[in-house]
Amino acid sequence: MKDVAAKPTRRLRCAIYTRKSSEEGLEQEFNSLHAQREACEAYIASQKSEGWALVRDQYDDGGISGGTLERPGLQQLLADIEDGLVDVVVVYKIDRLSRSLMDFSKLVEVFDRNGVTFVSVTQSFNTTTSMGRLTLNILLSFAQFEREVTAERIRDKVKASRMKGMWMGGYVPLGYDVVDRKLVVNAEEAAKVRMVFERFVEVGSTTVLARELRHDGFHSKQGTLIDKGYLYRLLNNRVYRGEAVHKGKSYPGEHEAIIDARLWEQVHDIMGESPRKRANNSRTQTPALLKGLLFTATGAAMTPSSTKKGTRRYRYYVSMDLLKNRETSDDGIPRRLPADTVEAAVIAEIRRVLRTPETTAQVIAALDRDNIPEAEAIDALQHFPKLWGQLFPGEQARIVQLLVRRVTVTAEGLVIDMRTDGIAGVMRQMMIPRQLEAAE
Repeated sequence: MKDVAAKPTRRLRCAIYTRKSSEEGLEQEFNSLHAQREACEAYIASQKSEGWALVRDQYDDGGISGGTLERPGLQQLLADIEDGLVDVVVVYKIDRLSRSLMDFSKLVEVFDRNGVTFVSVTQSFNTTTSMGRLTLNILLSFAQFEREVTAERIRDKVKASRMKGMWMGGYVPLGYDVVDRKLVVNAEEAAKVRMVFERFVEVGSTTVLARELRHDGFHSKQGTLIDKGYLYRLLNNRVYRGEAVHKGKSYPGEHEAIIDARLWEQVHDIMGESPRKRANNSRTQTPALLKGLLFTATGAAMTPSSTKKGTRRYRYYVSMDLLKNRETSDDGIPRRLPADTVEAAVIAEIRRVLRTPETTAQVIAALDRDNIPEAEAIDALQHFPKLWGQLFPGEQARIVQLLVRRVTVTAEGLVIDMRTDGIAGVMRQMMIPRQLEAAE
């Protein structure tokens, strides 16, 4: 009688997965991940007679929570399973693979679809049987419960720490640095924060102020140019009052305040007004574009003035002869002009000059020395009205002072004396906001 040859044992490729939630201790020569792997390797070695063999690749996730499947090591393991490179997944405990019942059901679905068995070294069961699945679900339910209880403890700890005014990490606001887990004032940045608060009191508009700060190259803590949304968050951040905030409630903080109570109240009294009212207020504070530039033909300066009728305010330029009751000849020269009308006429003349071929050639030649392409220079000249509208009022007034030498009021109209030699420099400055936005 012939001996029957023994049936060869099927080789099962085993992959070990390890995970640790915190990074604490990972720098040690022998850490928790090594301990998990050592136990799993010993278990695989004990099953050598069953054909179990350890694969070379390692699947480790250090410092990553089990509440998510977005883990590099786990994703690599799943990819190898889909490629048919793994037969058995071995872990130290099931919560190393996942602490979420829903997530684990997704993993088991991947395992079943690819004929992969899941084994826990310290919790013996087989996922291919109904009893094994029941045991698995019970264990996962307790694992998820443990994770939720831990999360509640952490939330309670954060709340208690906030109530004591402690810094609990997260976004570090401009004006502070973190030293030994505490907020410490950064003197240079703190000065910038105070400037923003003080400037808002002067301007009264986040739109105007944000535009001004972007033009000046004002950056956030992260190094990006600020926008209106960032400015709102900065002005409403009670950390600057020396407070710690948790879920909308403020508590006295351990850190030093940057903004005093008086300045904070000034800012928030303004912000408490409606945006439309604040916009109207900012318009009444608009600087006179032609201050110091407007004169009558007799040489008398015309100074800004305004009157209010009801809710509307009217601006004028008035001759000093009229204000000081000086005698003047009846020469037909206006002694009082509506500000909007005369300013609009000057801006229209600036636009006309900028459209002339002579000005275009002059600007292109000047900007070419700064390596600004000709197309961009021409585009800036053509879009002057849009660029002008993006400037805050104070900057508009400054540019008019650079472009206009003198405006003379005669009986026939206005005589506008332009400074054509400064046009290229002004266009360069006006292009800065557009170049900064394009770079973002």
